[in-house]
Amino acid sequence: MSAPTKNTPMYYPWHHFVLLPLALLLAGYTVLRYTKVAGDDDQIARLWFSVAALAVIGLGVLLMLRQHYALQLQDRICRLEVRQRYFELSGQRFAPLEEQLSVSQILSLRLAGDAELAPLAQAAVAERLSPKAIQGRITNFQFDSMRV
Repeated sequence: MSAPTKNTPMYYPWHHFVLLPLALLLAGYTVLRYTKVAGDDDQIARLWFSVAALAVIGLGVLLMLRQHYALQLQDRICRLEVRQRYFELSGQRFAPLEEQLSVSQILSLRLAGDAELAPLAQAAVAERLSPKAIQGRITNFQFDSMRV
């Protein structure tokens, strides 16, 4: 029997099945409760307004976590890009160097032009260059205006 080939969606249970549904319910309930007392100038109206505002802000924060997921994916793609470029330019695998570099260092190397990528990657490992130091040595920047 062969292994399943269907790509199943990935869920982060706390986000998708607990926090987001609870935040939606809380935001909806508090907004509904506030609309029933809106216009009253008493403590209950102010309390429901405050709780509704916090619930809507919390829901917004949870929705912004999607940005975090996008950045993780972009970092993964950028690492693959550096691997491919390094191999094309040097004829060697990037894996031995990659094991000794942080994601920030790899993202900095990504900005280097073709002529300086391989030597700069080796220098980054040998000299333990910080991401800022790597960028400081780049003379031919390849900027990415599409990064989120």
